[in-house]
Amino acid sequence: MDDQFSSGGLAACITQSASKQTYYTIRLLVDRERVEDAYRAYAYFRWVDDFIDATSCLYEERIAFTDRQKRLLDSFYQGNISNGLCAEEWMLADLVRNDTERNSGLQTYLRYMMDVMTFDARRRGRIISEGELLDYTHKLAKAVTEALYFFIGHDDPSPCHEARYLAVTAAHITHMLRDAVEDADSGYYNIPREISSARGISPRDITNPIYQEWARDRVQLAREYFKKGRECTAQVKNLRCRLAGFAYITRFEWMLDAIERDQYYLRSEYPERKSLRTGLWMAASTLIAMFASLRLRSELRNSVPQPVRMNKR
Repeated sequence: MDDQFSSGGLAACITQSASKQTYYTIRLLVDRERVEDAYRAYAYFRWVDDFIDATSCLYEERIAFTDRQKRLLDSFYQGNISNGLCAEEWMLADLVRNDTERNSGLQTYLRYMMDVMTFDARRRGRIISEGELLDYTHKLAKAVTEALYFFIGHDDPSPCHEARYLAVTAAHITHMLRDAVEDADSGYYNIPREISSARGISPRDITNPIYQEWARDRVQLAREYFKKGRECTAQVKNLRCRLAGFAYITRFEWMLDAIERDQYYLRSEYPERKSLRTGLWMAASTLIAMFASLRLRSELRNSVPQPVRMNKR
């Protein structure tokens, strides 16, 4: 599979099968000329993540797999694209071939997401440190944020300060709480060893009040980051990018609400998040945030002092 249309078609199929929400977000909001690459970017790492998470996959196989993917990425950016690639690896090759910008947001996404996948392959079965968790979250936040601004409203300026990463940082904190039970069953422990060791609990003991106390602190931190992330998103010039940002935040804020309603007792499933009622709530909350941002931007424009015109004599 060496033609871009084929890899683009495969990527769209993988994306639609894995996440209809992501599929339609890309289809409706991404810059037209970047839609196929957006599908490739999501589908490739969906494939990598699924391989790493496979229960039958041995540690040595995971490491060999992620090491190969990292070598391929480096080789592709050096201009070396060889034969012997599988269909999914051609998606990565085509992404790099299409990346003509120096130090692009796409390259940042690919390299940081590759680091995230490599870390995931190695952390399975062990308790990570607080520093590792912080670095893990930061890399993922930087990857996803840069991808958002690369694929949606690419030609419009985006916020350049560090707060641009806070919304995705908060989303990752929320994601790790949501998946804590499932992840622990698969050997991924989302609570750092400084907490579990110091407080004397097992990283699997998710129903322990100490774990719930830690979850409460993480929810509060995510709330704080989402607040700042909303303020940053409101500054985004491109309307489609702003809509995507608010929709993304709203989806995870609903999850925080659910965790709080459960008194920070983390469940293995949250089926209500896929209900019609939840979907309507998310849509309404996103629209409210969009209208609020439009009003704020209008007020800011009107508050800018107009230059004084001197009458000619």
